Amino acid sequence: MAEEVPTPPGLPFVGNSFDVDSVDQTASLMRLAELHGTYNTMVRLMQGSYVVCADYGLYNELCDEKRFTKYPAGGLSELRHGLGDGLFTAEFGEHNWDVAHRVLVPALGPLAISEMFDEMHGLATQMVLKWARFGSERPICCTDDFTKLTLDTIALCSMGTRFNSFYRDDVHPFAKAMTAVLLESGRRSSRSKITNMLARAANKEFFANIDIMQSVTKAIINDRKINPTDNNDLVNAMLTRKDPLTGELMTESNISNNMITFLVAGHETTSGFLAFLFYRFLVNPETLKMAQKEVDDIIGTGAIKVQHMSKLPYLTACLREAIRLNPPAAASYMKTHPSNTDDPVILCGGKYRVSRGTTFRNLVGLVHQDRNNYGADADVFRPERMLDENFSKLPKNAWKPFGNGSRSCIGVDFAWQESLLAVAMILQSFSIHMVDQNYKLQIQQTLTVKPKGLFMRAKLRDGLDVSVLEKRLRDDPTLSGKTLDTQETLKSNGDEPKKPMSIFFGGNMGTCESLARTLVSSASGHGYKAKAQPLDDAMSTLPTDRPVLIITSSYEGQPPDNARNFFEWVQHLDKSSIEGVSYAVFGCGNRHWKDTFQHVPKTTDICLKNAGAKRLVRRGIADAANNQIFDDFEKWESDMFWPTVRASFGGEDTSTSDAPTLDIETSVLPETSHLVQEVGETIVLKNEIISSGSDTSKRHVELQLPPGVQYRAGDYLAVHPINPPETMQRVAKRFVVSLDAVICIKSKDTFLPQGTPMPIRDILGPYVELGQPATRSGIKTLIYYTEDSATKAQLESRIGDSFALSITAKNTSILDLLEVHPNIALPFPVYLAMLTNLHPRQYSISSSPLDNPKTCSLTFSVLAAPALTDESRTFLGVASTYLSSLSPSDRLLTNHLPSAPSFHLPSDPEATPLIMICAGTGIAPFRGFVQERATLVASGKTLAPALLFMGCRDPSTDALYHKDLAQWTQDGAVTVRWAFSRGGENGAQRKHVQERVWDERREVKALFDRGAKVFVCGKRAMADGVVDVLLRMRREWTGESAAQAGDWFEGVRGKRFVADVFD
Repeated sequence: MAEEVPTPPGLPFVGNSFDVDSVDQTASLMRLAELHGTYNTMVRLMQGSYVVCADYGLYNELCDEKRFTKYPAGGLSELRHGLGDGLFTAEFGEHNWDVAHRVLVPALGPLAISEMFDEMHGLATQMVLKWARFGSERPICCTDDFTKLTLDTIALCSMGTRFNSFYRDDVHPFAKAMTAVLLESGRRSSRSKITNMLARAANKEFFANIDIMQSVTKAIINDRKINPTDNNDLVNAMLTRKDPLTGELMTESNISNNMITFLVAGHETTSGFLAFLFYRFLVNPETLKMAQKEVDDIIGTGAIKVQHMSKLPYLTACLREAIRLNPPAAASYMKTHPSNTDDPVILCGGKYRVSRGTTFRNLVGLVHQDRNNYGADADVFRPERMLDENFSKLPKNAWKPFGNGSRSCIGVDFAWQESLLAVAMILQSFSIHMVDQNYKLQIQQTLTVKPKGLFMRAKLRDGLDVSVLEKRLRDDPTLSGKTLDTQETLKSNGDEPKKPMSIFFGGNMGTCESLARTLVSSASGHGYKAKAQPLDDAMSTLPTDRPVLIITSSYEGQPPDNARNFFEWVQHLDKSSIEGVSYAVFGCGNRHWKDTFQHVPKTTDICLKNAGAKRLVRRGIADAANNQIFDDFEKWESDMFWPTVRASFGGEDTSTSDAPTLDIETSVLPETSHLVQEVGETIVLKNEIISSGSDTSKRHVELQLPPGVQYRAGDYLAVHPINPPETMQRVAKRFVVSLDAVICIKSKDTFLPQGTPMPIRDILGPYVELGQPATRSGIKTLIYYTEDSATKAQLESRIGDSFALSITAKNTSILDLLEVHPNIALPFPVYLAMLTNLHPRQYSISSSPLDNPKTCSLTFSVLAAPALTDESRTFLGVASTYLSSLSPSDRLLTNHLPSAPSFHLPSDPEATPLIMICAGTGIAPFRGFVQERATLVASGKTLAPALLFMGCRDPSTDALYHKDLAQWTQDGAVTVRWAFSRGGENGAQRKHVQERVWDERREVKALFDRGAKVFVCGKRAMADGVVDVLLRMRREWTGESAAQAGDWFEGVRGKRFVADVFD
């Protein structure tokens, strides 16, 4: 029978209050727990009681967000006086937290964080130069300077405000007030309510300091309203972005509360984190030496770039290990989730019971030292245990320095980049030493913990002086190699002023953005300076002084994720409300979705026209089913868009001789300072073949997701691939260049990285599409650079009626044509300018977050087949080849994409049956569905039936996941009906999956009559075959005509019949 959590003996009324040290509460609470013989104990104080959790087993249980949730107790409850219901101090279910969270999470995504790198670098430079100028004999107070650095960084990057802490002798008024509020919040939390009421002088000062903080943030808000900017910072996000769920803007008080939250939480924890790390370095000189060596090997003596951040595995492990042992947020509080009605609440497998309203105080640093997870030396600083391979194997919730689940810190990536940059810059520039060699770690605690009295000295390395260091930090080109006199440079149209143009794109797959970026590159040649932005950015701000182009797609009739707000807005415009806007619309779609083909582009076009805008040109249409999107766009662009724009706004009339090019410098920078970019937030855990036949191999890859990513079974993961090395080598061979040769792109109107010397390999790999079919415009450019008349004639023939057969149908790329015609004298810069940006590839996730919310899996076929243009060569799929090449601990860039709302498991799995139909790797989302059902069954739930029709070629070679499915069938989570097209099972007839559905139509009907939802995933031909079978079944069941059955199907499509189709 469950027993109460043990409680140490205490005094009447005050309980254990005198046993808890206000300076180092963690250590004293740990002592209490140890004295009572357990790592979990009930502590009673004057302010109330709580269960101290210092044990991984209990903490892992408390991290279940269905049972428990964060509770802002202790100092956080007092801090609410100043931060209100901000992200840090909000209680469960507070509406303002929900709104702020949905608005701010996208604003702190990987791309946004990388764009803040230069500002972070500038502030870290200020600190490093200050240390250098003061000299090696001046003691550096780690906590003070790291606090200045982190406070200035969060102020500048999040709200465009400079506190200039390194340029003033005094402390900024906000920082002074904030420090006082933090200290007093901690004191107030340790006093009784009556004592706090009587502390009048302290209360007066406390609330006066809160007024100072709020006045600073409100002044920033008012200034931004009066003087708006296009800064991509958090203040702009909070002022302008609407909650994607409710459509509302954040209130001014909510904005102010969260600005203070960023400054408080964003600087306190990071500065403590950095100080603890340097303490660990100073007392572990061998570790410091290894970390410094990695910085020297990877970065060298050049300026630190954002690309370096992902190439420092040992330094990353040092950061992980330091924050494991000394998490600045040393304690967190939790309570029973409001939806958890258990009373009493049973814990630790029935060992303990507590009342439903019990508060838990989690000592995260002690949870991080569990010996079962980290070994006998769990209390020792050993970064090797945190290298990627080991880190990926840690049990769930064993490393939680940034909080739990939905209430975890949304600024993790910001803090990590800021910290890694600062540490790398310090190690690159200085040799560091402890001032007091006998120093023993002491703790100072407010709401967070930091080392107390830690001082070090920093001496410039390798004979550096301040002037040389400053040039290095400022990336002075005189230090980084020289430019060859014989540069390969082709410039476009000089520096004449350009006319403005706005391009807005909406799309989930990257195609529309690629078209927009392509037009940005070519606009310069027409006399325009174009800017590409997501379509949601155009809401309420369509300009009237320039041409506006909208490029967008539809997804089952719905707008893309980055166009939802705009699409809602444009449909409710009043007549004549946007007079003066001159626009054009280009739509991408797939005619196979006949009922919703071009719905969003068409509706947008009509609504803009009806609201008074001037349509410049007839809407352009591209059909993905023809595989000619880029060619369709170029034809519309050259034949219709540009002539109309020139007639209305002016510009330059270009010809083929003005083909886009790039201004490129070839550099002699050393190769060792430019490494292959394999940056990414996602870590490979497993990569294995799951088919054994001679046909296309199929693989299963498991990934550790970036912090904060939350997905549902049925969602997608977009993979940002790198082109196959074989394809890049073909380019190098054709243009007689070395992939390791370093070039610097000077042109401004390009999506390629500008002004940064990079190896050609690092440009061809992650940035450009090398295998995309050639366009007519691209072939015209080849003709221009061809002198041989026979070659010209052959190329000209491909532009005409044979284009679809010779180019589109065979996926003939520009590179293919260059290899077929070696006498084409196309310059390499022109070739680069012709290419479009490499867009991410979208894969269905094949796992459920209920199994492990921090990981997901993908299931895919590796495309490697004889090239249609040359059967002696193998055509390699970009993303599948890239994924198949990855090994455990490798990193890659990904982003999570939600699937259509209808393509998820029913909200009532106990009542709604499932029918899932797929073939090959179309199993991916359904594996996630069934895995989730199996988890629910294991938890004791009784679910409605689920029927899976799985099509494969042969049971002996590609019956994907047959062992998993057999186990889940035994568990009662699913029933599987296999269909093998090339080999039977137990002598069964060869069938395609739709034929097996027809054979089992009685079973299908029985489930459908019970309200089953039908899901289909696979290639277009299979999906069409399934629809045909369902229509036949309907006619058989009801006697309806074909037309009537078709009407019935349209009524259930998107509701009880949902398809995810790929070609």
